[in-house]
Amino acid sequence: MISTYSDRLKIIAGNCHPKLAQDICDYLGTSLVSTEICRFVDGEIGVNIDETVRGADVFVVQPTSPPVNENIMELLVLIDALRRASARRITAVVPYYGYARQDRKASPRDPITAKLVANLITTAGARRLLAVDFHAPQIQGFFDIPVDHLYAAPIMVDYFKEKNLENTIAVAPDVGAVKRVRSFAESLDIPLAIVDKRRPRANVAEVKNVIGDVEGKNVILLDDIIDTAGTITEAARVLKEKGAQDVYVCASHGLFSGPAIERLKAAPITELIITDTIPQNEDYGMDNLTVLSVAPLLGEAIDRIFRDLSVSVLFR
Repeated sequence: MISTYSDRLKIIAGNCHPKLAQDICDYLGTSLVSTEICRFVDGEIGVNIDETVRGADVFVVQPTSPPVNENIMELLVLIDALRRASARRITAVVPYYGYARQDRKASPRDPITAKLVANLITTAGARRLLAVDFHAPQIQGFFDIPVDHLYAAPIMVDYFKEKNLENTIAVAPDVGAVKRVRSFAESLDIPLAIVDKRRPRANVAEVKNVIGDVEGKNVILLDDIIDTAGTITEAARVLKEKGAQDVYVCASHGLFSGPAIERLKAAPITELIITDTIPQNEDYGMDNLTVLSVAPLLGEAIDRIFRDLSVSVLFR
């Protein structure tokens, strides 16, 4: 297909998620810039961009999912190479933003790594960031460059409108997710319930109670990240004990670290819905897993950024 963007818009993929970058290009009707990313014997990252980017609007697609440090460093090296090659504007497209959960000092002498990574991306030469569902929306304020913070919830809303479930309720897995889940519930015109969760230590969740009536209802449990799956699977178990009929679990980012897959397979979950902000393994062995694409969302945002149009229409 012949691109309608001439040579002024260019999309580059890191090694983390080339499929998503290609899907974005397919949506836009353009092609990926040929780029070679290699490792030297000592592990250092080398980059060779095979075509000119001088004066171009360049979008670097690289989630910072595991291996987090490798992918972050690769993103920084790509941005630095583009800056030194005289790209007009470099936008870091980071569908999943790693280190986002360390966004404050929860105890003395804690780092704030969400801000550290923001500083690194800006210093490398990025002039804009495009991301999907930060763990905490205030991370936008950690950047001194424009940030377009997109949400995957509208994609999931459309998915459930097509399923046309009856007697449904949206459930927030903890108090911190209430605002996000309330907006989701309003879009589907369904009620809201809240799981009362405690986290005694990192990656450990204890569900104490459910605020709201879920008995006999189809439950949509919505979160931003599934990491070790402790929160989601424990919440699903308690919701079933409270009389819920089917439990649908939704998350923007499926990290699936450590025991996550085993926990999800054993949990009373009818369907698990995630997006492809992070590359997924096809060998999970979960027949109830559905992966929705964010490529059209990111592609539309890239098109609007390139043409200097409003991106806010994508937030609705």
